[in-house]
Amino acid sequence: MDIVDYVKHHFNESFQIKTQLSEHLPITVANAGSLIAQSLLEGHKILCCGNGGSAALTHYFVSNMLNHFEVERPSLPALALTSDPILGTSIANDYSFLDLFSKQIRALGEKDDTLLVISTHGNDPNILRAIEAAHDRSMHVIAFTGYEGGDIAASLHPDDIELRAPFYATARIRETHLLFLHCLSGLIDQQLFPDHEGES
Repeated sequence: MDIVDYVKHHFNESFQIKTQLSEHLPITVANAGSLIAQSLLEGHKILCCGNGGSAALTHYFVSNMLNHFEVERPSLPALALTSDPILGTSIANDYSFLDLFSKQIRALGEKDDTLLVISTHGNDPNILRAIEAAHDRSMHVIAFTGYEGGDIAASLHPDDIELRAPFYATARIRETHLLFLHCLSGLIDQQLFPDHEGES
């Protein structure tokens, strides 16, 4: 495969995957957007976590909430739980990396807040503990997963929402997760600020 064909392969595979998902996932994505929007309307906040590239996606989503996405509007309360490296190394050193997110959730999470977790394979032990902590705090949980959902999918309660990119290529999963985030960002703006217009 020459280099141009290699690039075309990535374009075509990404297009085919998104087309496939468009048949059955939009309703679930819309439900997740409505859940977050309602929680925000009631004065609650969003806590987000992930590892590696997934952590980067949570930071991007939080920036969309705290700054803005496509319309000018007030800032929305959201926090990426990997944003403080000093806190993170303190928890990992004194306790365990497994407790990185759960300790923060038990301190900051409140009933009806939303926890958004992102994982490509669905088996991150520290995210599993985060979900357990969120359930203990009576928080909503929205999980982005890949592969077959992994242990994260199995840990979710009936009222939680899973948005799964059911593939095994990390690049395709992350591209799909980014699409989910763009949809959620737009849906939240649309439902909370229907009169705000104009792209940034």
